[in-house]
Amino acid sequence: MNLNDVKLIGMVHLPPLPGSARSTLSMAEITERAVSEARQLCDAGFDALIVENFGDAPFHAITAPSATVAGLAIVANAIRCSIDKPLGINLLRNDACGALALAAVTGAAFVRVNVLSGVYATDQGMIEGNAATVLAERSRLCPQVQIAADVHVKHARPLHQLDIAACAEETAYRAGADALIVSGSATGKSAEFKEIEAVKHAVADRPVWVGSGVTAENVGAMLKAAGGVIVGTTLKHDAKTTNPIDSKRLAAFMKAAGR
Repeated sequence: MNLNDVKLIGMVHLPPLPGSARSTLSMAEITERAVSEARQLCDAGFDALIVENFGDAPFHAITAPSATVAGLAIVANAIRCSIDKPLGINLLRNDACGALALAAVTGAAFVRVNVLSGVYATDQGMIEGNAATVLAERSRLCPQVQIAADVHVKHARPLHQLDIAACAEETAYRAGADALIVSGSATGKSAEFKEIEAVKHAVADRPVWVGSGVTAENVGAMLKAAGGVIVGTTLKHDAKTTNPIDSKRLAAFMKAAGR
């Protein structure tokens, strides 16, 4: 998979998985909904997808429970068998090694790692990057899987490297990220163009994706500013992340994105 060829990445936000605090649906119901949304996104023209356990909040900071990993494996495998586009996995909040294990057994092409480098204060407490362990685990399990890592990840405050350009350099060249993600302050919040530009300038040889707040109104500008965009919330009914995809909003977004 060439990450430079990926421009539109669609999000499959899962409802709470069995074992999480707000779980109400069966695995069959969760899987059916996830596969349906994945097909909608691929049919609309997205280049790749990411599936994540969005509904499991409040999240475990580092190591996701075994039930979460098992549930996400079932869903990711079902999606992979139903689409012909690359699939990424994000195991929230920051279980990078668990995500790599999932990629290895499901055939996913990449993982998203919220904190690969640095130290962040989050609503789960302090989260520290552990790139040495993550990269070693990738070498052991799935050397072909690529890592897209956040720079100044949303829902967090950096404590180690406050300058986003320097953080991007460390995340790419010291921590080994294959692509970098720039987001707004929270899910659905727009990234700042000056931060996207700073990261692109600092790490010119790596793909840079916008990780939140991309809408039909700004997607054109975002695609000019960055190499790719991750899109989820704006495609949902009433632009609410936990709602199903709205076909009209999806069509309007793809038209604005030139697809």
